[in-house]
Parts: sequence; C-alpha cells; structure tokens
Amino acid sequence: MVLTSEENELLTQVGPGTPAGELLRRYWHPISVAADLTDELPTKYVRLLGEDLVLFKDKSGNVGLIQDHCAHRGASLLYGRVEERGISCAYHGWLYDTKGDCLECPAEPAGSKFHLTVKVRAYPVRTYIGMYWAYLGPLPAPEIPHYDVWHRRDGHRRIEVHPIINSNWFQAMENSVDPAHLQILHQELIGRGRTVPSTTRGYTDDIESFDFYVIPHGIVKRRHYRNGTVDEHPLLFPTVLRVNNGTEIRVPIDDTHIAIFEPIFEPTDDGSEVPNDQVEITYYAPFRDPPDAPHPYGRFRWNQVASQDAMAWETQGSIADREVERLATTDRGVLLLREVVMDQIKRVQEGLDPMGTERDPNHPLIDTKLNETIAHMRTRQVPTSRDSALKGQPADFTSRTTPVG
Repeated sequence: MVLTSEENELLTQVGPGTPAGELLRRYWHPISVAADLTDELPTKYVRLLGEDLVLFKDKSGNVGLIQDHCAHRGASLLYGRVEERGISCAYHGWLYDTKGDCLECPAEPAGSKFHLTVKVRAYPVRTYIGMYWAYLGPLPAPEIPHYDVWHRRDGHRRIEVHPIINSNWFQAMENSVDPAHLQILHQELIGRGRTVPSTTRGYTDDIESFDFYVIPHGIVKRRHYRNGTVDEHPLLFPTVLRVNNGTEIRVPIDDTHIAIFEPIFEPTDDGSEVPNDQVEITYYAPFRDPPDAPHPYGRFRWNQVASQDAMAWETQGSIADREVERLATTDRGVLLLREVVMDQIKRVQEGLDPMGTERDPNHPLIDTKLNETIAHMRTRQVPTSRDSALKGQPADFTSRTTPVG
C-alpha cells in the first residue's frame, strides 16, 4: 500500500481544519511539565498542532492557554503581566482571563463596553501526573484516559523530557508498530552483554514471530521470542507508545516537529500506594552534535535508544515521502496503523468520537498489559529504574523534582 501524496498529506498535516489535525484535536496533549510555570516565570510559549499559544498562571492560581498574539495589535502575550484576573498584554494592557474573554481595555474611555466585543482563542488546561495538558477540540472535552501506567497509585513516577524532534508526528507513530527495527537499530544497546552475531541481522533471530491486534484504545504489538517469552505493548491512539514501564507521548508541535514527554511508572515492591508523590523531571541532552544542526550537518549520538529512534525519524525527511517507499512483510503493522488513522479521521468527519475517547470521569482503569511487560523486563533483567532508560549515560540529562499535582 504505497500512499499517494494526497493520502500522505491526509495523515501528516496537523493544522486547524486539516483531517488529521481535527482528529488530533479530539485528544488531550501534554504541553509542559508543571514545574515550568513559576512565580518568577509565570508564562511559557507553547506551539501545539500548528497553533502559537501562551501557557500562563495568574496570581489567583488559575492556569490558562490562549493565543500568543493579543487581539489589539498582535504583540506577544508571552510577555504579558499576570494579575489576579488573568494576563495583561505588555503593550497596551488589554487583560484576558483563562477563557480568552477580554476583561479590560485600559486606554478606552470611561464606561466603554468595547472590551465585551473582544475575545481570543483559549483552550482548556488540566494538571495531571506532573504535567499541564491541553485540549484544542470541540467542547465538551473528553477525559484523559485512565491508563494503568498513568493512573495507578502504587508506585513512583518520573518524567523524561526529550529534545525537540525535527520530524512529522506520523513517522514516530509508524515506528511504534515496526517490531523489526528493535533488534537491528538498537543492537548495541539491547544485547545485555552478548556479542551480536551479525551487524546486518542484529538480534533478529531472537524473534520467533510477531503479530498485531486492534484494541479499543489502539494497536498492540506482540513479539514471540524463541526462548518462549512473549512481549506485548500497545500504541495508545493516537500519539502514545507504552513501552517498558513508561509511555512516550509524541506531541505534534506542527507538521515538521514533535515534542516527547515520557512519564515512567515504578511500582512499589509491596503494592503500597504512594501519597503525594514527588515527580522527578529529567531533561535529555541534545541528540545531535552540534545540537542545532539538522541532518546531515548534525550527527546523532548513538548511546541511547531515543536518539537512535530520532535518527531514523528525522533522516526520513521532515515529512516522509511515502510514494517512493518499498514496504515488506514486516511492515504490516505500519499498514494497519495507516488504515486505523484513516478510519478514525472518517469517524470525526461524521461527527463521531474517535478511538479511545473516554467521557466518564470515573471510567475504570485501562489495562495496557503493564504488569505483563514488567514481568518480561525482569525476565530480561531490565531494571525499571532510570538507569534502564539512560543506558548507563548519567551525564546525558539534568533533573529536578516537582509534586505530581
């Protein structure tokens, strides 16, 4: 199934009014770790789904997400002054609340009601597992799904923040249903002391078979190993890969960039709940050297799974040309994902909720087979601590802690 350029655009464009963009707007997306908003820096620029926005916390503690440009003459609200009622544009003082309503235009004549005619784009924000999340779709907003890896309380959480990836969101998600790359692309990092028999084959011969199946919240990738073990982990629709004991949330910034937030869950040994957990935030070092040099002028680090994946995504091009690809039998998960996304785009166009939408705030915990994965990690002697994710490279990140919120 080679895609035409029109089909490729259908899957990859994320801006307002585009088919995939309207689908992605039916879900919550993390936009910042909660610790990034402080009394000293109460505003933060956010670009999400091709929209330029400002995240802010007013002096009453309310958090808002509004368009970057003031409705008056377009100055950036990133430099706005936060007040008890909202954020005031630094240029002429127009004051907006978290709903985007203009509360005051200071230079207008006394008694003027002009401000009542002014409104800017504003979106709902929630605080969840140590991050701010935004919803850009039609109201009422759905719930953030209660995935076990996010919602369980019998453990500690930490969040790893990746560098910005110069790639379209769909390349990252196709990688999530591509089981063949693990044993080859990451061969230097998954051997656990073994010597790879062939750099061409990597550890491909460890795999007996793999398959895929669709669940209400995404697609499960299942590997059968020759030693008898089975590993299953899902792509949680539309932008999340639950891998090991964490989730890589690939947030589409625009058509050619993604941000990645990776909350990781470490269960307690005795199953006891952790009240008031303090989330540790770690920031990966740049994946390329020099950091700001795009391919082929910047060379990717090869000591981390995440940077190897980033290499594969970025070097396909900012938006991969799927008209020229040559798909093989191992790509049937990629084909399945494309079919699922196209089907969900049609659902949205028909006015229906897409896959994985949760409307009940008290819906049950969603099993992503986390327990089975943790058991498989222990079989492979993979620790659930930070050392596993960093592959023994403690110099490649900085960290701090913040309450879950």
